[in-house]
Amino acid sequence: MSFQPVVPFGGIAGWQFLKRTMETQRAAFDAAPGRQRDLDYFRQNIAKVTTAEQLVDDRRLLSVALGAFGLDDDINSKAFIRKVLDEGTLDRGALANKLADSRYREFSAAFGFGNGVLPRTALSGFADEIGGAYLRRRFEAGVGESDQTMRLALTLERELPGIASRDVSDDTKWLTVMGNPPLRRVFETAMGLPQSFGALDLDRQLVEFRERGERLFGLSSFADLADPEKQEELMRIFLARAQISGGFGAGAGPTSPALQLLQSASAGAPISLF
Repeated sequence: MSFQPVVPFGGIAGWQFLKRTMETQRAAFDAAPGRQRDLDYFRQNIAKVTTAEQLVDDRRLLSVALGAFGLDDDINSKAFIRKVLDEGTLDRGALANKLADSRYREFSAAFGFGNGVLPRTALSGFADEIGGAYLRRRFEAGVGESDQTMRLALTLERELPGIASRDVSDDTKWLTVMGNPPLRRVFETAMGLPQSFGALDLDRQLVEFRERGERLFGLSSFADLADPEKQEELMRIFLARAQISGGFGAGAGPTSPALQLLQSASAGAPISLF
């Protein structure tokens, strides 16, 4: 039986527990034989793939590729994924650039099939780059099976620093958040925005995000979120609001076998995680 990540309680206390046990949990989760077999297959075969067609026709390769960007649900949408990859990201009219979800643009750019040059699949380190992202996303999904709020918190921790430090306009950074469903949910929750907010005109949404960012977090620009203290403040408010509203999923109970194993590990007792 493979290890399942555990979060015994919600809110800030749950986040602190997860961070404290992250190394142990990640090591146990990543070591699952099935995941390791998938990664080995990806490393051995991805360099042979030179077209989008070849990638979507190999379900095992595609599963890792999509999983690295949190797009696992599209595994059966072969024609759609091929079009996203084939059209690349250089043309403003490319499908990946027209989709609201920015993860498709990141996915297409990472593989580079449609950008008029050789794809990135044969580059040294590419397999490890995608494999590492796949493991991290799979762990986040595993955490989400215990508590979806913590999965969103992990997404925020992973994505926010990179967006905040990008050399693009402030509006582009906000639009990136708005186009990333998990990140958007974090910001909407932290800002106390209603579910109906997404029905507003896009320009009006952008204004509201900027104004609430300034009012609630003292942001003169999105780049202020490159500051670790600002990131921590946003995380705390998100976790607190999510807990008050009931969160996005229940944590594991205090008698969870996985939790008992982790508590034993914290106490210094030798244990077997499988």
